[in-house]
Amino acid sequence: MKRWMDWLDEKRDTIGEKLSKKEMKLPIDIVTGIFFLLLGAVILLIMPKQVPVSDSDVINGQAFPTLLMAVMMICSGVVLAKELYNIFVKKMPPAMKNINLLVEVKALEILAILLLTYVICRVTDLFVAGAIFCSLAFLIYFRCRKLSYYAITLTVAVLIWIAFRFGLNVNF
Repeated sequence: MKRWMDWLDEKRDTIGEKLSKKEMKLPIDIVTGIFFLLLGAVILLIMPKQVPVSDSDVINGQAFPTLLMAVMMICSGVVLAKELYNIFVKKMPPAMKNINLLVEVKALEILAILLLTYVICRVTDLFVAGAIFCSLAFLIYFRCRKLSYYAITLTVAVLIWIAFRFGLNVNF
């Protein structure tokens, strides 16, 4: 186990070294404006299939998310319009931001762990399986070396699941 962790840490260090030297510049207001405008539109398009509407409800389950997406799209449109105004009317260069690839890859790794946890919970229909995966993945991600930490974390994850499942009778 220790040799495997050493090998994994060595691989991560070499990849991290290469990525830490790579940076890119992005027109941050334009990119985020477009991204959140598109995200809001996609969520508004898929929401009717995901959130059921009952005719008997005064306010249905789609009301708040629709309002939230509309506000998000308006705000991103304002940011985008302001930046385009500055570029085309005021002839100012767009606001650029340096992005380090190592930082972004680390964020994507964390997101991947969370998404895989969700997929495991969904596929196996066992919350405890996702909790165990998530616990182990984050311990490995943060380069934890003590086996006792793995044992403690796994024990606590299983005990919490047992307490909710059998003690409180919560099915998740």
